[in-house]
Amino acid sequence: MGFQTEFNSVCKFKNEQELYELLEYGRTKMVKQGFRVYPTGQKVIAYTPENVAVAIVKISASIAEINFQGHEVTAVEMELVRKLNEEESRVQTALADEMFFGARG
Repeated sequence: MGFQTEFNSVCKFKNEQELYELLEYGRTKMVKQGFRVYPTGQKVIAYTPENVAVAIVKISASIAEINFQGHEVTAVEMELVRKLNEEESRVQTALADEMFFGARG
């Protein structure tokens, strides 16, 4: 399996606990299945599991490895830059729905 790139400014959480830790403590580590390349050092928009934009985060590390169960995983460490206000969230959510999460076409 090759690497997937995540350079399209999207950081979607699938785990509520990881998102909670980011918003509560300002840092978290998100684990994704498969080998991925995240733009370390860059700021990206973070999304909830329901595809709602909630914050700007800075990717501080991205480590792809095979875990003890033999699965390819990528751990992404990030820090919270700031939460989005209601208007920013609404606009970013609508744009991401059209560009990444919504119907293709």
